[in-house]
Amino acid sequence: MKLTKTLFTTFLGASIFAFPSATWANTVEEQFQQGLAAAEKGDHQSAFQFWKPLAEQGYVSAQFNLGVMYDHGQGVKQDYLEAAKWYRKAAEQGHRDAQFYLGVMYSRGEGVKQDSLEEIKWYRKAAEQGHIDAQFNLGVMYSKGEGVKQDDIEAVKWYRKAAEQGHKNAQYNLGVMYYDGRGVKQDDIEAAKWYRKAADQGHINALFNLGVIYYDGRGVKQDYLETAKWYRKAAEQGHRDAQFNLGVMYSKGEGVKKDYFEAAKWYRKAAEQGYASAQYNLGVMYANGYGVPQDKNLAKEWILKACVNHYQKACEVITIK
Repeated sequence: MKLTKTLFTTFLGASIFAFPSATWANTVEEQFQQGLAAAEKGDHQSAFQFWKPLAEQGYVSAQFNLGVMYDHGQGVKQDYLEAAKWYRKAAEQGHRDAQFYLGVMYSRGEGVKQDSLEEIKWYRKAAEQGHIDAQFNLGVMYSKGEGVKQDDIEAVKWYRKAAEQGHKNAQYNLGVMYYDGRGVKQDDIEAAKWYRKAADQGHINALFNLGVIYYDGRGVKQDYLETAKWYRKAAEQGHRDAQFNLGVMYSKGEGVKKDYFEAAKWYRKAAEQGYASAQYNLGVMYANGYGVPQDKNLAKEWILKACVNHYQKACEVITIK
């Protein structure tokens, strides 16, 4: 199952009034706090004026914030070169957020030449300081072998660190690794555990996978009621496999009361996303009048769509009358 990679961005707060000029500040910390207050009120230009002299003096938090402002064009014209410059200054002083975002810039090739070796270098520095997104991204890079030799054991190590901090994508990926036995001994119970943690945070693929394991009885007691519950949660978020599977359950009366109208509804949602099996099943329902008015023309239309999408059974019956 395909793993996901998510890069996160930061932001400064919004507000309604400005603070006085930096000359009013009596200490470095006061000046920094005045900048922070201005930023939180949406006056990013004043915040920049407070923070720039501090950043030039080596004040690490101001350096990071300048990087954020240049990165997002807040209070200054967006400039990735300047963003990378200030992120680097803060990162070299050990600022973990700056280390992470410098890694992001190397990933995207913004303000620096794209470089997976540099990307992983800075992610690692941030990850070793407990930065949750850096830990997750480091796990992804080890999974894919980007910037490092592919290593599922290392991937699991970093996924676990992020997952234990509540990172839902890391929880899902750790579930995948246990389910497939990659980098760890295959363990359906552990897979179910981590899928559930991610699913409880609304992770769409974890919702679907939890439905699958309840249907198969892998790591949990087989339970079609639970299967239908988790498929529905994923289906309502637009997961087409879950929509199709929920349609099948309504067709068969597994975990739900048999209901062709509901089956057709969920087949249609998946079919409209190009899911060939759902297109075929919807066509069959139109051919027989199950859950929808019988309509041979619509039956042929949906079965043809399934055939075009390489569903062999649909191609074999496309001559339906």
